[in-house]
Amino acid sequence: MSEERAYWLAWSQISGIGPVLLQRLHQHFGSLQTAWEANSQQFGAVEGFGLQTIQKVAKERINFQKNHLHPEKFLSQHLIQNPTFWTPADSQYPRLLLETASPPTVLYYRGEVELQENFGQTPLVGIVGTRQPSEYGIKWTRQISTVLAKNGFTVVSGLAEGIDTESHASTLKAGGRTIAVLGTGVDVIYPAKNQKLYQEILSQGLVISEYSSKTPPDRTHFPRRNRIIAGLCRAVLVMEAPAKSGALITADFANEFGRDVYTLPARIDDVRSQGCLKLLTQGATPILKELDELLKMLGAIPQLDFVTSEPEPEPEAPQQQIPTDLAPELQKVIETVSAELLSLDAIVLQTGMEPGLVSSALLQLELMGFVSQQPGMRYQRI
Repeated sequence: MSEERAYWLAWSQISGIGPVLLQRLHQHFGSLQTAWEANSQQFGAVEGFGLQTIQKVAKERINFQKNHLHPEKFLSQHLIQNPTFWTPADSQYPRLLLETASPPTVLYYRGEVELQENFGQTPLVGIVGTRQPSEYGIKWTRQISTVLAKNGFTVVSGLAEGIDTESHASTLKAGGRTIAVLGTGVDVIYPAKNQKLYQEILSQGLVISEYSSKTPPDRTHFPRRNRIIAGLCRAVLVMEAPAKSGALITADFANEFGRDVYTLPARIDDVRSQGCLKLLTQGATPILKELDELLKMLGAIPQLDFVTSEPEPEPEAPQQQIPTDLAPELQKVIETVSAELLSLDAIVLQTGMEPGLVSSALLQLELMGFVSQQPGMRYQRI
């Protein structure tokens, strides 16, 4: 267990220091333990730390030390009520989420052990939408969730009423795995009517939150949790959303993070789909009836029940000869990427390189014409 996680946890208790400032602290000092031991003058060199923030941090650190003596002691106390969580210091912290601008400082979780240990090795797709869906929205949410589950995707949503509930329930019914991102503590079920669904998710997926145990629902929490849904996923599907909808916040975060956004088209006079129509005008990809096309764009091999015959395999095109004088990091990445589609996570895992270095190398190789990027942040050798 990394000693640094105690300091991520301690810093998360200092009000006014959110994920963005914490990332800056970590980058400036090299570790949050070093930052914890720094003086006020040293904080002045960190971007975003003005006089008022520095004074507040100094006061709150003193109060924290009076109450808990030391971050390691606070960690021990915190684990009693919050036995399972990740910080950016933990290797299990979801890589895609960590690459966003404001990853949660602490990410609490409950659920199925295997998914915890293999987080991110299977493709994650977010499904979001209105709390008051039409029969049309429910029908397509059920159908798409089922297809994704049967093709190896993990479906991520927010356990809210409506589209979220349908996506979780349909995924579980199809034997798939699902992740619920909460705006409460992971031990608080909201809405209460989803008690049974919550228990089913624990046995076949994960419940995660950036809020500690016993945190009640608060209206400010739910827009913030939407960034976690978008950050975890390679793509976000907006099934049905009015003009003012939390689902659109998730789509905005997805665009900010460079994720693919898909949406379900509907009638132009349908109030519950005005947000979806807006997304289409902003470049979102429409979800059409041929769901095998959606799967191709998401990087899956279609295995749908209504596919009655196997397509003829296309002959493989010869791959380009790769120069032997590439920089070492480029050589390592290009040797990993093949004609088969590989996710960014898989390339990071196989190369053992930092995600940022892998992303940079892939971009350079793409510009050199050796690699192509496909929807869903998946790559293949040209």
